[in-house]
Amino acid sequence: MRKHTMGLLAMAAASTLALSACGSAEVGEPTGDDTATAGGDTIRIGIKYDQPGLGLKEGSEFTGFDTDVARYVADKLGYSEDQIEWVETISANRETALQNDEVDMIFATYSITDERKGLVDFAGPYFVAGQDLLVAADNTDIMGPEDLEGKNLCSVSGSTSAENIKNDHAEGVQLVERPGYADCVTALASGAVDAVTTDDIILAGLAATEQNAGKFKVVGAPFSEERYGVGLPDGSTDTCEEVNTAITEMIEDGTWEELVAKHTEGADYSPNEDLNPPEPDACE
Repeated sequence: MRKHTMGLLAMAAASTLALSACGSAEVGEPTGDDTATAGGDTIRIGIKYDQPGLGLKEGSEFTGFDTDVARYVADKLGYSEDQIEWVETISANRETALQNDEVDMIFATYSITDERKGLVDFAGPYFVAGQDLLVAADNTDIMGPEDLEGKNLCSVSGSTSAENIKNDHAEGVQLVERPGYADCVTALASGAVDAVTTDDIILAGLAATEQNAGKFKVVGAPFSEERYGVGLPDGSTDTCEEVNTAITEMIEDGTWEELVAKHTEGADYSPNEDLNPPEPDACE
């Protein structure tokens, strides 16, 4: 995919013939001229580097739910682990990275919206998050956003999450901004704030880190819907269909559930069962 996002798919017909002739081959194994290995290609995948439990870079290691979902999908597309080139993709630059051919696809808590779909394509969703609250594990006062009247609420600078609560749920909440969510969790641990808000699985990832395990809990009353998709360059319908097939297989074979549990262990968190696991949208 370094040469072109659609490089693997351009030889779809050849791939079908090769696979029918070599039906015992495992996904990602060389099966003829259509393989990534044969072409020497890599696949460039955009992820976050600073979100524990989702996309985190520690030394040369890349961990998190988004990262493992990306590995699964890449494998189904025929790319081995050593053919993945991880690229840091911050929220503000995701569309630009796809439009400028800096990445082939993005797994980075990337919510599918109509506005974004006017600029890039999406496969998925592979997870449906919701805005929620993180509080101390022994907190019994905060059960939802309405309980934040007169309390201190932390979110990151530039986020609209806290403003949404102030505007729609608790006019008297006191908003506290920090540079990152880890800073908000530090403020929560010290008692400087009463709660932290963002998407529930992001909060769960923060709470599940080794230093935080058992100290915090996700309230579990989400009040928005964030459909995490796989960002693709505009015009990637064929790639979208292959990615959707991989996501469906990941859900059906139990890997999706295993990955959610693995990356939220210790956070007292369960995803919204009414929305998860999701069914991928039809590709446009």
